[in-house]
Amino acid sequence: QVQLAESGGGLVQVGGSLRLSCAVSGTFGNGAMAWFRQTPEKEREFVAALRRPGGHTYYADSVKGRFTISRDNAKNTLSLQMNSLKPEDTAVYYCAAGSGIILSSLRIPGQYNYWGQGTQVTVSS
Repeated sequence: QVQLAESGGGLVQVGGSLRLSCAVSGTFGNGAMAWFRQTPEKEREFVAALRRPGGHTYYADSVKGRFTISRDNAKNTLSLQMNSLKPEDTAVYYCAAGSGIILSSLRIPGQYNYWGQGTQVTVSS
């Protein structure tokens, strides 16, 4: 059984930085790991993904150039470095993982089999 646990959320001022981590236990086949975010007003939104194998990364246009997704294989963690944060980045951030996810489906939440509990990120102006 795969379990994901996010950490690193919090309150930060506009322009600041945060680093989210997702601890992964268990194994799953080739596919992808990703970060999504959600607010009460919106559906769950794709933020970034990293495909396995290969490690290619993909980003939502709204975060491209500001956020970086990465994986530490030795520690079995997925991270999201968030810089130049804006108020509109405020959301609950979720880590997700899944097997057999094709490139065209990376941004679809329903394609992911495993989810963390989420961590709140609040950007104050």
